[in-house]
Amino acid sequence: MTLSIPFDNSYARLPAGFYSQQAPRPVSAPRLVAFNADLARLLNITPGGAKEMAEIFSGNTVPEGASPIAQLYAGHQFGQYNPQLGDGRAVLLGETVGSDGKRRDIQLKGSGRTPYSRSGDGRSWLGPVLREYMVSEAMYALGVPTTRALAAVETGDKVYREGALPGAVLTRVASSHLRVGTFQVFAARGDKRALKQLTDYAIQRHYPNADGPMGLLAAVRDTQAQLIAQWMGVGFIHGVMNTDNMAISGETIDYGPCAFLDVYHPETVFSSIDRMGRYAYANQPDIAVWNLAQLATALLRQLDDPESGVAQATEIVHAMPQLLRDHWLQVFAAKIGLSNPDPEDGALIGELLGIMADNQADFTNTFRALGTKTARDQFTDPAAFDAWAETWRVRLSTEPDPTKTLQAANPAFIPRNHRIEQMIDAALRGDYAPFHRLNAVLARPYDDQPDDDDLMRPPTPDEVVPATFCGT
Repeated sequence: MTLSIPFDNSYARLPAGFYSQQAPRPVSAPRLVAFNADLARLLNITPGGAKEMAEIFSGNTVPEGASPIAQLYAGHQFGQYNPQLGDGRAVLLGETVGSDGKRRDIQLKGSGRTPYSRSGDGRSWLGPVLREYMVSEAMYALGVPTTRALAAVETGDKVYREGALPGAVLTRVASSHLRVGTFQVFAARGDKRALKQLTDYAIQRHYPNADGPMGLLAAVRDTQAQLIAQWMGVGFIHGVMNTDNMAISGETIDYGPCAFLDVYHPETVFSSIDRMGRYAYANQPDIAVWNLAQLATALLRQLDDPESGVAQATEIVHAMPQLLRDHWLQVFAAKIGLSNPDPEDGALIGELLGIMADNQADFTNTFRALGTKTARDQFTDPAAFDAWAETWRVRLSTEPDPTKTLQAANPAFIPRNHRIEQMIDAALRGDYAPFHRLNAVLARPYDDQPDDDDLMRPPTPDEVVPATFCGT
């Protein structure tokens, strides 16, 4: 059977200033590591043989109907504006319309140099490819909006970072790769025509009911507020919430130095490049508001009189903190078994989180254990939990089915950082069994899987991952 992808490439039909035409760079000996058959069916892709798919998903062969391009964008990186970034190691092959009627991008990541690579080699090594494949698919199973992974391929070439490492290419699927930074680059250039074209395209593709630039801003605000609350609910730390890493679709994108909480603490940082803690776990809602303000500033530039829209844009942005709080309350209320939260429940949730931080409680396992006799065992001082639980059980008594709510809101399995590192180490030795096992378990994160209970275990002191790396 021959691989077939039904491409329909709308972004490539935009003017050339939005991208550069760029074919993927060939590799020497591609080998297919993983192929997501379920996602392929959703995309109406007919799979081929392993060798053919390795050639295509490595970039050696451009499939029929593709229009390979590297997209242009800018972005604030750790608060500092960079006027031109772009796909420095990725090529958008094209788009498909899936069996659900939704349009999605298919992108090769790690496919070689582009006009936006600057001093980079445009490649990725195997570790970040396996990490993004696993974590993005786990996020999908957790119910968090995300890009997804279609394939992972070894290239047979070495990538040089601190040493020689095996190269790889990820095939990433997204509702689009439009970022806050995509708007910023044209706003900074004063290119109103391009900015208007981009705004119209984004509205048509993602938010057809949005009314003009400010309608788009409000729609992005709403989806981002929901997304960040969901991140918080699973203990996810993105690690690099630069404006070029924030998709306007409301999907999680760019799994670089990302990580999940083990021991809960609101100031937790994993990213090796986040030296000041800008993107710490608890800071993510505030950064989302800051990023939305940058989008607002960019969108206003297309107006004939930008000052006329400032008041409306300000109102939209200023409404985001309350939206975030509302979504956070809904997410965390469910995590303690409350299906219909009251505003006062925020204090009850906050008290639990404070006790968890003081008692070095594991984030995922504590919430999963709520309602069982083992919950108190997560705390160094179980009596502190007992005192909180007295008030909680009184509040819980008004709920129709708290057990069902708890189980639906609290996963048993997450991509724990030490397991990811162990999986990568094994893959570097040619052993992909841990990779495939983790993917299979994480595809059902809310189910009890007794044979795999070891994957629920927090890291021992010698397994703790203190820092994560972007892999570029």
